[in-house]
Amino acid sequence: MNSPESRVREDSTTNPTAPRRSYSGYFYIAGACLFWGLSACLGRAAFSGRLLPGSGIERVRPLILSQARSTFSFIPLFIGLGAVRGVRRLRVNRRDVGCMLLLGLVGLAASNYFYYLAVQRTSVATAITVQYTAPVWVLLYMLARRREKPTLSKAMAVMLAVIGIGFVIGLFGQGELKFDRTGIEAALFAAFSFAYYNIHGHSILERNERWTVLLYSTMFASLFWIIVNPPGAIRSANYSSMAWSFLFAFAVLSALVPFSLYFAGLERLQPSKAIVLSCLEPVFAILIAAVILKEVVRPLQAVGIAMVLVAIVLVEGPQAILRRTAAIGPVD
Repeated sequence: MNSPESRVREDSTTNPTAPRRSYSGYFYIAGACLFWGLSACLGRAAFSGRLLPGSGIERVRPLILSQARSTFSFIPLFIGLGAVRGVRRLRVNRRDVGCMLLLGLVGLAASNYFYYLAVQRTSVATAITVQYTAPVWVLLYMLARRREKPTLSKAMAVMLAVIGIGFVIGLFGQGELKFDRTGIEAALFAAFSFAYYNIHGHSILERNERWTVLLYSTMFASLFWIIVNPPGAIRSANYSSMAWSFLFAFAVLSALVPFSLYFAGLERLQPSKAIVLSCLEPVFAILIAAVILKEVVRPLQAVGIAMVLVAIVLVEGPQAILRRTAAIGPVD
């Protein structure tokens, strides 16, 4: 029986549709990053009082925000898949249920919560800087387990992506790093959770269809949050109907849609490539903020954007790009 790695190699060399499938993976993850960047701008406008003033959105705690993203993603997904496929067709084997439980708790719930906790205890710049060391951990893990071959282009891509993120968020020359032990630890946990989500998610998606994986992972994340923050505590917060409507729309834009796209990308790309491409999220956030919120893109941010784009090219490798282009051939 062939290993997953050998199947990937066979697909890329003997399957004529593999190049198109690989490139579609890049578009899926770029699309997910676009939605995450858009939702970051919407969240910034809402929680600062510039969007829907008087709705009380700025009072929403990080825990409620994380819980809403998971729960409001699971409910419409369950209703939609149940109506189209039937509940019985959504069953999976016990082994994969356990794997999806870990993906939902360690991958989705933990990465969301620890990121927002890091933002609360430190700053956005600090949280993003530490969280986006995740490509380093993914690459080191994949090399240690010999699931990917070490190449200079991959190492340079990870380095450029991490440094580029620092430029994009205005870290260098701005003095925006804020050190708090709990906040830094939370950001590190977010980075490890994001890395785990990419590695473990890719492995599960080799055996299961992405909608099923997304359904179970959001379900387990939702159940976890109900235990941590039961309905009684949510009711006592007394959020307005407008705030709940925003949280539902925010969950769809920041979780359901982008996670669906990201899972589709993970089906087609190696984890190290997917996570480097995910560095487009802050790039899109900066560009969308410049258009919608009229924020100025500074020269160093433009340099960071360019570095991230170069990293995305490097992670595929120039020779691989040429091979794929030749395999696709000209379009008539």
